[in-house]
Amino acid sequence: MIVEEKKVTLKGKNIFTTESGYSFDELTIVYETYGKLNKEKNNVILVEHALSGSAHAAGVHPGKNNVGWWDPLIGPGKYIDTNKYFVICSNFLGSCYGTTGPSSIDPKTGKPYGLGFPKINIRDMVKVQKLLLDYVGIDRIKAVIGGSMGGMQALEWAVTYPDLVDKAIVIAADYKLTPLNIAYNHVGIQCILNDPYFYGGDYYDKPHKPDKGLSTARMLGMITYKSGDLFDHRFDRLRDENNFEVENYLNYHGLSFINRFDANSYLYILWAMNEHDITKPYGSLKMALKRIKAEILMIGIDTDMIFPSKYMKDFIKKLNATGGCGRFEEISSMQGHDSFLVDIDKIGPIILGFLEETYDKEMVCV
Repeated sequence: MIVEEKKVTLKGKNIFTTESGYSFDELTIVYETYGKLNKEKNNVILVEHALSGSAHAAGVHPGKNNVGWWDPLIGPGKYIDTNKYFVICSNFLGSCYGTTGPSSIDPKTGKPYGLGFPKINIRDMVKVQKLLLDYVGIDRIKAVIGGSMGGMQALEWAVTYPDLVDKAIVIAADYKLTPLNIAYNHVGIQCILNDPYFYGGDYYDKPHKPDKGLSTARMLGMITYKSGDLFDHRFDRLRDENNFEVENYLNYHGLSFINRFDANSYLYILWAMNEHDITKPYGSLKMALKRIKAEILMIGIDTDMIFPSKYMKDFIKKLNATGGCGRFEEISSMQGHDSFLVDIDKIGPIILGFLEETYDKEMVCV
């Protein structure tokens, strides 16, 4: 499936205002679409990417060999069948893959925003996506789906825009981070802030960038994305003459990450994840849950150390207790949190069944 990256720049006085109070007069959004929008415009599936992902969820760009990060799931005849559905995925606000973020040029100064970029949260990201859907002419979403931070966005869609979303599929995610995950993110943040070449976020025209800090933060993240069983199976205590193989693995991912990601973006995304909580505008979880009209599917992973299944199960119980319609499924995988990117043969049939409603709804909405 050959696809092309699309870009729209929205302009206008206060075109978008963040919850922190910053108003943009210009906002660029990068996105991709797969399949065709039907006449009724009721076949839309919105895909949300995770922390370091992009709008390139499926297919291959012309002349390139860059397969989308969820390509085994999305495409003609696949679990999310683009012969049937119109799929759209946008790069979220604050990232560094085309949508406005800290590395973008601030029209007011002619220089990159850096740490002058406003503090953002996941609701801001979702609201920017809503601007994109308005631009494309979409006012109904059959399903919104994402894993990890993408799952957090999918759930936020169901809360913020309850009348637009029919179904939300939340994979390896919850409505807020645990203190342990905030702690992991805090260490990653400090790695970057304490890099001697961070320059207060104003490093874009400097000869050196905070590569060591970003690389170390990524290595920490890679540890949390996997499971102990996977590390045992893949690496054991094997080593070359200099390092353990697991050290080589982390070093590789840390170094490769600095070639494709921006340190300021990493900071803003981690800050947004840490602060996220669907209850904040409504005062309590119960009040937030009462807003949800969509059917919710949560898929947990039994070895996920970032979003353990027990929290997702508890969320579904509370949702159903308030009159909502939620379902929880768990897959078993050695992959840990990253299973949502790897084990498509396990999550795909569950997603397909939920989209096509080939499950017993009486067992779900209780």
